[in-house]
Amino acid sequence: MNKIAVIGAGTMGNGIAHVFAQSGYQVNLVDLSEVSLEKGLATITKNLDRMLAKEKISESDKAETLEHISTFTSLEEGVKEVDLVVEAATENLNIKLKIFEDLDKLCAANTILATNTSSISITQIAAVTQRPDKVIGMHFMNPVPIMKLVEIIRGYSTSDEVTQTIMKLSQKLGKTPTEVNDYPGFVANRILMPMINEAIETLYNGVAGVIEIDTVMKLGMAHPMGPLQLADFIGLDVCLSILNVMYDGFKNPKYASCPLLVNMVMAGKLGVKSGEGFYDYAESRKAEKVSSQFS
Repeated sequence: MNKIAVIGAGTMGNGIAHVFAQSGYQVNLVDLSEVSLEKGLATITKNLDRMLAKEKISESDKAETLEHISTFTSLEEGVKEVDLVVEAATENLNIKLKIFEDLDKLCAANTILATNTSSISITQIAAVTQRPDKVIGMHFMNPVPIMKLVEIIRGYSTSDEVTQTIMKLSQKLGKTPTEVNDYPGFVANRILMPMINEAIETLYNGVAGVIEIDTVMKLGMAHPMGPLQLADFIGLDVCLSILNVMYDGFKNPKYASCPLLVNMVMAGKLGVKSGEGFYDYAESRKAEKVSSQFS
């Protein structure tokens, strides 16, 4: 496996492109927006500069990594003769289904199609292709260049051969792949999102404030980041979307989103990406100031 296409140049896409390119793979980074591609490359460059400053890489390592990345606004051109496609587009079912329909038509018959989805069914995505045995989930964690885990999700028809290929590939990236089966939320979000939702419920019910809830979880449970800060970092819209997928999939009320979360998303208070969520990020991205709504 030599050439990889990554679909989507946003936070996850540029991070995935970064780790593949740094590991020596030729990467085609594909996005409909030229502006998004420019921002994605700028982010990769900034992250490489940060690694350079910490003496984790050399100048030549940085140059080689960037040389391994080519950008495309055409999906057809971007996926020509690639061995693997990793889709990292918006966490929206209809968008992903359309992308995989197109990929199935455009890619060679032996190309493996992977999705970075954090919650959407691999089996459902695979069903719109003529190669369900070659469709798999590669759920990277954010920030991709730093986080070691990759959830490898087998769809109902994903072959053993494809699973082992992706497991070994993930190890070559310096990651720790963990194989899981295809059920709503997989493992990471099936456990994480109810915790975040319960933290929001705790705030909503007036049990404690934002700082207090996050402090209890950081100091009492040894979490590096409190659940409300983590929700802001993930994006409250993403949290809501994942909870909705699990609620629809399991029909279990324990996955029902807290009304406060729903209202914040409708109001556009999405966390770091919008500048305000449970914390106010107008001056700093370090969650040092609680949003005025909760202070």
